[in-house]
Amino acid sequence: MLGTILIIVLVLMLLGALPTWPHSRSWGYYPSGGLGLVVVVVIILLLMGRL
Repeated sequence: MLGTILIIVLVLMLLGALPTWPHSRSWGYYPSGGLGLVVVVVIILLLMGRL
């Protein structure tokens, strides 16, 4: 249950950090790339049963 909530929150953060929004155009791809990496790590941990 906690893993599912964590995935949902991380995906929403990833969508919020995309540089297509007016408030984040100057950020570049760094925030979405970092959050994407965190999402991938959490998904791998969920699939391995460690989270």
